Amino acid sequence: MISLNRWIAGSLALIVGTGTGIVGAAGAFLLVPIMLVVLRIPTRMTIASSLAITFISSIGSTVGKITTGQVDYYPAFVMIVASLIASPLGAVAGKKVNTKALQVILAMLILATAVKIWMDIL
Repeated sequence: MISLNRWIAGSLALIVGTGTGIVGAAGAFLLVPIMLVVLRIPTRMTIASSLAITFISSIGSTVGKITTGQVDYYPAFVMIVASLIASPLGAVAGKKVNTKALQVILAMLILATAVKIWMDIL
């Protein structure tokens, strides 16, 4: 069992949720560093928790986007099928990979996402 300050965790989750909700982004790119650095949650648990949090919080957004006609169904279907195939493979690989390597991979993915977002903005 992990001990963490629930007030800090709740406050940061509220801030991240509000901020990312305003701009329509998923909060995982902010939650992962917070869970790792501020709350000191182990890497494997952070990755799993981030996936669960993102999945649950995306349900409302998905319903909203579908009802307003903002979903292109063919690419969405392709992504769903690909993720259903690749997710179990990633889970098995994640169990076998060293924690430090997981941290490096996670950092590279976050960096690549940040660069992509900035390139789109600029």
